[in-house]
Amino acid sequence: MQPFHLNIDEYRKQLEKGTIKTVYKGLMDYFTQLRLYLKNKYPDYFLSSSIHYGPMDYTYFYFFPKTLKRQKLKIVILFIHETFTFKVLLAGYNRDVQAKYWKLFNENNWNKYPLVSDPKASDSIIEFTLNGTPDFRDLDALTNQIEKGTLAFIKDVDTFLSKHKK
Repeated sequence: MQPFHLNIDEYRKQLEKGTIKTVYKGLMDYFTQLRLYLKNKYPDYFLSSSIHYGPMDYTYFYFFPKTLKRQKLKIVILFIHETFTFKVLLAGYNRDVQAKYWKLFNENNWNKYPLVSDPKASDSIIEFTLNGTPDFRDLDALTNQIEKGTLAFIKDVDTFLSKHKK
């Protein structure tokens, strides 16, 4: 790994070119529109009040139905910048909740989506890649794909939990 000062010089050069700033702003604008679209289309779902911007490594917001909120669970729609991947995650309000539900899924042979290996060391219980190669040329189609994948994920989780109540 290069010394910090050399990386800063490269960072400055890239910012001066303008592409990184333009693309990052475009990605954040898209994520804002995606959140607004889901908020308007699904008013009974809970959404985080804002989008959480990581330090250029991830961006996410919460989107989940009341049934999951009552169980202290939430759905995370996540974009990972390094891999340009959209994921949907099932997470708990805290690590203890995550461990409890991870155990429930694990003990009941859940195999619909992959469980994380250690819920106490992770920010989620289940992770599913919605789109590993998003096509940003057609944002409406991308939004539709994220919406459908997220809703199917939520339905699968809800169905499982309704059959395996604790």
